[in-house]
Amino acid sequence: MSTATPSLDALLAFALDAAWQAGRVTLGYYQTGLAAERKADNSPVTLADRQAEQKLRELITAAWPDHALIGEEYGQQPGRGDSGYTWIIDPIDGTKSFISGVPFYAVLLALVKDDQPQLGVIHFPALNEMVYARRGGGCYWNGRPARVSSVSRLADAVLLASDLDTFARFNRQDAFQRLIDATYFQRTWGDAYGYALVATGRAEIMLDPVMALWDCGPLQVILEEAGGTFTDWRGTPTIFGGEAVATNGALFAPVMDLLGV
Repeated sequence: MSTATPSLDALLAFALDAAWQAGRVTLGYYQTGLAAERKADNSPVTLADRQAEQKLRELITAAWPDHALIGEEYGQQPGRGDSGYTWIIDPIDGTKSFISGVPFYAVLLALVKDDQPQLGVIHFPALNEMVYARRGGGCYWNGRPARVSSVSRLADAVLLASDLDTFARFNRQDAFQRLIDATYFQRTWGDAYGYALVATGRAEIMLDPVMALWDCGPLQVILEEAGGTFTDWRGTPTIFGGEAVATNGALFAPVMDLLGV
C-alpha cells in the first residue's frame, strides 16, 4: 500500500472495516465455552483476544506499513517510517463479559498522530453496533449522528462504572460515593460499553479509577465529537492519564467538583 499521507476519512473507513473483521474473529469463539487464562494481573485472556489482535495487526501492517502499533496482547511495533501515526488496539475490551457470554464486549481501535487522537472505533460484535468518530467529523452510531444527552442536573444523571471494588483499591471510594449520592441512579454497564452509552446520550457519566492506554484509545475523540468530555480525574483531556472520566459536557464541572482530586 502507499505510504502517502492518507485522509482521515480514508483512515476511518479502513478502521471500521478492520474492527468489523476482528469482531468476526471474536464471534467465532463467543458463547462456545472457550477457556480463559489468567494474566499476571489476574485479568483473563483467551485465544479469541490473541487472534483478533493478530488480525488487526496484519490488516494495519499491510495497509499502512509506515504506521506504528500498540496492542494489549502483543505490545509495541514500530512503523517503517516517521509518519507519527500509531494505531492502538484492544482486541476484546471486556474479556470478562466475553467469557461470560455477555454481549457488552468490544473491539477497540484508535489512531493517534504525535500522541493526539485522530479517530476511534468501538465495535460491539455481539450487538452488531459501531460507535465511531474522526477528529472534526462528528460522532456516529451505526451510521447515524450521535450526541450526548442534554441532562444538566446531577440529580437526573445516570452514573456508570465498570468494577465497584476498584474504587476502594485505588483510594477513590469517597469520590465515587459522592457521585453516587448526587446522581439519579447507577449501573455497572462497564468497560467501553459505558463510554459508548455516554457518547450516544443514554447515560451522562462514566468513570474508571484505572485504565490502560488500549482501554482509552478511541474514547476521547468519540466523546468530544459527540459533544461530551473525556479526561483524567483532574479534568485534563487525555488518553494517557491511566484513568478516565466521561461526561455529557453539561455535567463536567459539577462532576469534577465532586471528584475533588
